[in-house]
Amino acid sequence: MSLIDKIDHAKVLKLTEQIPLDEDQVNSRTLVQRDDLSMTLFSIATDQEIGGHSAQGDAMVNILSGIAEVTIEGTVHRLTAGESIVIPKDARHSLYAVEGFQMLLVVVKPA
Repeated sequence: MSLIDKIDHAKVLKLTEQIPLDEDQVNSRTLVQRDDLSMTLFSIATDQEIGGHSAQGDAMVNILSGIAEVTIEGTVHRLTAGESIVIPKDARHSLYAVEGFQMLLVVVKPA
């Protein structure tokens, strides 16, 4: 049984090739969805955003390409490819694409 069942195993992958970066769109691709863990690829086109919300677990945003502004409880953080930030459980946050970006989002929830 595969626990990460929505992506190839034992194969070198470029995550940026697993989620298209389309103009004027936000795309997502779920890799894992469990009660205690989710892993999702996102692409967010330039000037698009994911508005304010909160998560029921700690959320680690891993920027794969582009430039993102991640606002956590009113504080803006600018991230570029190769950078990550952890958003605490229940913290209000949003994401804005300064330049179209792709990310891997990992959310860890209480068991």
